[in-house]
Amino acid sequence: MSSFRPWAFWRRLQYAAGSAAFLSVCGVIFYFTSIYAPSTCFDSMQNGAEGGVDCGGACTRICAFTVTPPQIVWAESFRITDGQYNAVAYVENKNTVAATPVLEYTFKLYDGAEILAERKGTTILPPNSVYPIFEGRILTASGKIPTKTEIEIKPSDMWLPATVGRNQFRTVDVELLTTDTRPRLNVEIENTELTEARNVEVVATIFNRAGEPVTASQTFIDNFAPRSTADIVFTWPNSIAKTVRSCEVPSDIMLVLDRSGSMAADGGTPPEPLESAKQAAKSFIRLVRPSDLVGFLSYATAPSSPLEQSLTPNLALVEQAIQATAMGEDGVQYTNMGEAFTAALSELTSVRHREEARKVLVFLTDGDVTRPLNPATGEPDREYAANFARTAANAAKAENVTIYTIGFGDFFSGDQDSVDRDVDLIRDLASEPTQYFAAPTIAELEAVYQEIANDLCEEGPTRIEVITKTSTNFAPLE
Repeated sequence: MSSFRPWAFWRRLQYAAGSAAFLSVCGVIFYFTSIYAPSTCFDSMQNGAEGGVDCGGACTRICAFTVTPPQIVWAESFRITDGQYNAVAYVENKNTVAATPVLEYTFKLYDGAEILAERKGTTILPPNSVYPIFEGRILTASGKIPTKTEIEIKPSDMWLPATVGRNQFRTVDVELLTTDTRPRLNVEIENTELTEARNVEVVATIFNRAGEPVTASQTFIDNFAPRSTADIVFTWPNSIAKTVRSCEVPSDIMLVLDRSGSMAADGGTPPEPLESAKQAAKSFIRLVRPSDLVGFLSYATAPSSPLEQSLTPNLALVEQAIQATAMGEDGVQYTNMGEAFTAALSELTSVRHREEARKVLVFLTDGDVTRPLNPATGEPDREYAANFARTAANAAKAENVTIYTIGFGDFFSGDQDSVDRDVDLIRDLASEPTQYFAAPTIAELEAVYQEIANDLCEEGPTRIEVITKTSTNFAPLE
């Protein structure tokens, strides 16, 4: 009968443990010398613990197949001058950490199916937010107006961790100083992090009350110190007053009234429909804001000279000038739209116009343009007079004047060809087809004036969004 010997048991256990340790060491040595291939991250091969070629595992790069692709939110182009546009797109990166320092893109500007312009570029895309892509001064073919803007994004195979995203920067203050002459937007932004940011791109986009972008600008900060603020300025080469409908932007308005002979066609004392048109014009004056300036002139064979009221904040003076308007007594009173446009433009570009205000011309006519005479023949020539008016209106548009035209009264009556001709002319004189109005009756004229006042000052605030991005916080490739 054998007895249990503890010392023998422990000796066997020690032998077994030693053998297992020896075999484990041999196995590790064999693995690392014969099987294991370390991640190199730069050899264009998938090895080691890499999840893909030179990405994942011990590599800094994030494998592209694990990343949610960028999503295009919107793309739009904004006119700088005729044939020249800024293009902007908002692109969303839904990845909370993954960012790319090299995102290739192509802007395409179309007129229908025709490509008017194409611009390629590269940008950075930080993580976890929406960021703008901006390309400035794109020239369109033959100066055409783009009707559609698209951006194509090339899939990126370079994705890196980014320690900080859009929240690194905070907009402290935004002030839109001028919108017409030398448009300027002052912005104060803060770098909230403890690290310096370099090569910082900042894009400001202005949206209307419907949330639609209406214009944008871009600037850069070379070095942005940690925990500091920076004052930056956005500018535009030309007026943005016609596109920014914010009630915060004041208006300088010239109100122009037709007093040609047909404005007394209904007879009476005082003559109609001129008297009712005057009362409707006065109702418009009561709709403008305290920040607006208003001037007034009337016209027939020629515009009033001097004009009845220059631009003024005193709206009572404007109403008095409107009420004092009377039919001319020096023979037949014809209709000279072109010279009326020229006189109104002269006042809107005078020293009384304010740089921070938009220029607006509200033009009423009964539609039958008959003056000036054709200088080649010395005779009345409706086509010459109409083209003279178009040229004068185009000169005002070139000075960034927003023109609203109103066809008033029974000029719609008569033969159809004449009506079509008059409507086409009055629509052509407006800045946009939507800024032409027909008002056959006084009640409709008052409603038109109300609509114009509403269009000048949109309900709800205009939103100005400032977005900043930098590649400083991208993890370095090691």
